[in-house]
Amino acid sequence: MFDLIKKTILTSVGLAAMTKDKVEELVKALMEKGEITENEGKELIDDLLKKSEQARKDLEIKVEDTVQKVLKKMDVATKKEIARLEKKVRNLEKKKASGNKTSMS
Repeated sequence: MFDLIKKTILTSVGLAAMTKDKVEELVKALMEKGEITENEGKELIDDLLKKSEQARKDLEIKVEDTVQKVLKKMDVATKKEIARLEKKVRNLEKKKASGNKTSMS
């Protein structure tokens, strides 16, 4: 019964969106109804919070991956590419400036 309740909570509530308060509220309600014991409640809270945190991390990685793929398809320059081009422009400006000085002499 405990496993069934746990699976139901995991699937019915967006795991990545579960806050500690929400988890504790759900478990407290189950304990008050007598569906789980206090020890099962503590175990469930710990388990749900760990899984919730992992789901958040997994979601963050998936979102970041998706954003990177979209940016690549859009052919948007990365910060590294822009920094490389800025450095190249500065170097060319220095060469041009030093070239002007020698031709003026």
